[in-house]
Amino acid sequence: MLSPGLLLLADSRLPAGGHAHSGGAERAIASGAVHDVPSLEGFLRGRLHTAGALAAALAAAAHAAAERPGWELLDEEADARTASPAQRAASRTQGRLLLRVARRVWPAEALEELARRTPSPHHPVALGVAAYAAGATAGEAALAAAYHAVSGPATAAVRLLGLDPVAVHALLAALGPDLAAVAGRVHPPGSWAELPACSAPALDLLAEQHARAEIRLFVS
Repeated sequence: MLSPGLLLLADSRLPAGGHAHSGGAERAIASGAVHDVPSLEGFLRGRLHTAGALAAALAAAAHAAAERPGWELLDEEADARTASPAQRAASRTQGRLLLRVARRVWPAEALEELARRTPSPHHPVALGVAAYAAGATAGEAALAAAYHAVSGPATAAVRLLGLDPVAVHALLAALGPDLAAVAGRVHPPGSWAELPACSAPALDLLAEQHARAEIRLFVS
C-alpha cells in the first residue's frame, strides 16, 4: 500500500510552488516542438527518461542519507549533473519552497538538519528528505520525483495549449509503466559518484532560452 506521505508529496495542490514551473514545456511549446497531445507525449517520455531518471535517483539517495546526513555533497553531485544554470536555479527555488512547506507539514530533525546545511537544496534532494520525514520509502521518493518530472509539464501544456485535460491525464496514465520502470531502476549508490548522469541537451537549451525570454507565464 502506498504511504499517505507519498500521495501528499505527489499532489500538485501541495503549496510548494510547483505550479509556477513548466519543466521546459512553455519554451518547447513556444518553439513549436510541442503542439498537441502526441508531441507532448514525446516530450514527456524524453523528460522522464533523462531529467526524471536523475531526479528519481537523487531523491532516493537523499532519503537513504537521512540518517547519516551528507547533503552538501549530494547537492554538489546534483549541481554537477545539471548543466544548465537556469535549470539549477529553478531546481533550487523549488527545493527551497518544498523544504519550507515540508518543515511545517512533517516536523522532523532530518528536515531541520537539511535546512541548516543546505538552505536552498535541489528539488530532488528536498523531496527525498521530505519523503523520509513523511514516512514514505526511498522507492516512493523516487516514484514521486519521476512523477513530478512529467505531471508539471503536462499541466502546463493544458494551460498553454488548451488541450483536453482528460486526454492529457490519459497520457499520464499511459506513462505509468515507464514511471514504475524509472523508479524501479533506482538503487542506493555505494557513493554519490555512482549516481546516474543522464543528459538532455535539448532541455538545457530550452531552459536557457526561457530564462532570457521577455514574456513568459512560468518561471521555468
